[in-house]
Amino acid sequence: SSGINAEYGQSLLTGKMGLKYSGRGIDAMQAIADAGKKRDIAIFNQTISKYEAELQKDGVIESHLKALYDTLLEKNLVRIIEPYSRVQLSHVAETIALPYEVVERKLSQIILDKKFSGILDQRSGVLIVFDASEEDQTYTYALETISHMGKVVDALFKKAQKLS
Repeated sequence: SSGINAEYGQSLLTGKMGLKYSGRGIDAMQAIADAGKKRDIAIFNQTISKYEAELQKDGVIESHLKALYDTLLEKNLVRIIEPYSRVQLSHVAETIALPYEVVERKLSQIILDKKFSGILDQRSGVLIVFDASEEDQTYTYALETISHMGKVVDALFKKAQKLS
């Protein structure tokens, strides 16, 4: 998250201090705050394009905008894929109006970061969504199986020692 509350940002921009410093820079910040509040990636991208000169010249602002973009993209993707157990990546890309490759890369990152449970089948272009509880049980069963296997190996090792 960018660390700025949209409502607080709005009050700063429209208060006495904000009015004192009006101009394209303030307009840019207000448009970004609106996009963040609406959680709308399309508006966010349009704002970045429209105010590129004001927003891209400062490294600190640019890094915060990248973090905000990543957060918005992640939340929008999760909202789109949540109702499905299987969904075509092309459908997700079309719904969010972003290139297929961008959607595929971000979904891979979300899965690797364990923010969402699923598998990307790149051959068929499908995201297979897991229920969190299903995955937890599988992990638990796997740990139990490994534990039991360890006990079996220990028992066989003891028997082998007795025979020799």
